[in-house]
Amino acid sequence: MVFVRAEGDPKALAPALQRAVRSFDRDLPIYDVKLMEERASDALAKPRFQAMLLALFATGALVLAAVGVYGVVAQSVAHRRQEIAIRMALGAEAGRVVFLVLGQGLALAFVGIGLGIGAALAASRLLAGMLYGVRATDAGMLFKAALTLAAVAFLATLIPARRAARVDPMAALRQE
Repeated sequence: MVFVRAEGDPKALAPALQRAVRSFDRDLPIYDVKLMEERASDALAKPRFQAMLLALFATGALVLAAVGVYGVVAQSVAHRRQEIAIRMALGAEAGRVVFLVLGQGLALAFVGIGLGIGAALAASRLLAGMLYGVRATDAGMLFKAALTLAAVAFLATLIPARRAARVDPMAALRQE
C-alpha cells in the first residue's frame, strides 16, 4: 500500500502515479486508488451504522417508555376519578392532587430505572465491544441515562396529573 501527499486534486495525480510505479515494475498491480477521506469513511461505515441503529432503537424505546408511563398513569387517574373528586370536594388543592399523582407515577418510574441500571450493569460485557471511548459501566453515562428517563417519566406523568387536578368534584360524583 502506498500513500501519497499531494497538493491540488489528488485524483488528477493518479495516472501519473501509476506511470511512475510501472516504471519501476510493470507487473506490479495498481488498484483501489482512493483518497484518505474515502478510506477513513469506509473504515468507519459499519461502526457509524451500528451507532445510528442503536440511537434509533434507543429513541424508539424512550418514546415507548413515555407512552407506557402516560398510559398507566392516565388509566390509574381514570379509575381513581371518584377518589380524586372526593379529595377535592373535601378541600384538597389542585397542587396537592398533582403532587399525589406525580409521586405515584414517578415511584413506578424510579423502580423501572433502578431495574434498568441493574440490567445495564449485568449486560455491560455484551455492550463493551460496541462502545468507543466510554466504559460500559461508566457511572456518568448511566446517571445521564437515568436522568433522561426520569425527565421523560416526569413529563409523561405530568399530563394526567394536571388533568386529575381539573376534575370537577360535583360532575365526577354525579356519575357514580
